[in-house]
Amino acid sequence: MSLPVRTSTVGTGTAAADAGRAAATPSAAGPTPAELLDFVRRSAADTDLVSSLPLDPEGRTWIRLNGPAGSEAWLIGWPPGTGTGWHDHGGSHGAFATAAGTLKEDSLAARLPTEGWKTLELAEGVDRERQLTAGEGRAFGRHHVHEVRNESGAEHAVSVHAYYPPLPLMRRYSRTGAVLRLEQVERPEEWQ
Repeated sequence: MSLPVRTSTVGTGTAAADAGRAAATPSAAGPTPAELLDFVRRSAADTDLVSSLPLDPEGRTWIRLNGPAGSEAWLIGWPPGTGTGWHDHGGSHGAFATAAGTLKEDSLAARLPTEGWKTLELAEGVDRERQLTAGEGRAFGRHHVHEVRNESGAEHAVSVHAYYPPLPLMRRYSRTGAVLRLEQVERPEEWQ
């Protein structure tokens, strides 16, 4: 996530928070990717929650949610033409679902080393692309590297994201052709 235009916290009385508490009991290691996907899909379908997000025409906005069993969750608004850039989730697994509009995800079908490199050359055939319209979501493992964007020229998109364990860091990458380069490591205090 890049720095938000606005931030706020949703209290424990929201439907999403209630849904998180009512979710199936996760394993001792925290909620699984499938349990996080169930949470983000149910939260994305909560029209009161989605409509509570302030939308800004120039930058992404978000509200922190209470995710299930100690997970970190966010409701995010995406103005037309905005995106995340290439990044990972610091070893957390997660899920996201689109609540409104359409998001495009580009991802790598390769397990990248997390430490000890600055530049990698990607093999052919590792690129994956998907469109997620309202109601669609996906789960991912702890080595997932992707970028998400709203390619619409006129319509905001809104999505719900959840991670476990809560994000310890995010690595940001640049990409030129097959070359992926580590550019920055962000810590939670930089986006909360």
